[in-house]
Amino acid sequence: MKIYTQRLEQISTEQIFDTVELTFDTRQKSRFRATLSNGTDIGADLPRTGILRSGAYIATIDGDVLRIDAKPERLMQVTALSDFELLKAAYHLGNRHVPLMLTPNALYFEPDHVLAEMVIGLGLTVHEVEHPFEPESGAYAQHGHEHRHDNRLSPIKSLHHVH
Repeated sequence: MKIYTQRLEQISTEQIFDTVELTFDTRQKSRFRATLSNGTDIGADLPRTGILRSGAYIATIDGDVLRIDAKPERLMQVTALSDFELLKAAYHLGNRHVPLMLTPNALYFEPDHVLAEMVIGLGLTVHEVEHPFEPESGAYAQHGHEHRHDNRLSPIKSLHHVH
């Protein structure tokens, strides 16, 4: 079994690679096993440096490259009659700190009947669909800052609160 241990920032256009579709849950893990479409079993033991996004590349120590694609999975799709309604739903779902995928015409989240009922109560439409899941990483994750819910300020936040 090939074991992939490196994350690659980019690959050359001449490189040949296999692909594997993984769910969001698996792409969050640094260690996992998967099966390629050709039936080959592989393993991953990667550095813990964040989520594997769709289109990411990983490699073995021997230089074998694998492209990661987001696998379609069961999700709740939220649609609305207006952009403002969709914005309101994004606000309320985000306030519950659930992984949320934003698109211009819909929001997607992992199945949760309580959240679905809340969104329907706001007047939006919710459907269960099969769709690749690529949720937002959040403003703190994009800049390497920690998200905290206590009263201590990080050094970065302290700079923004000086009067």
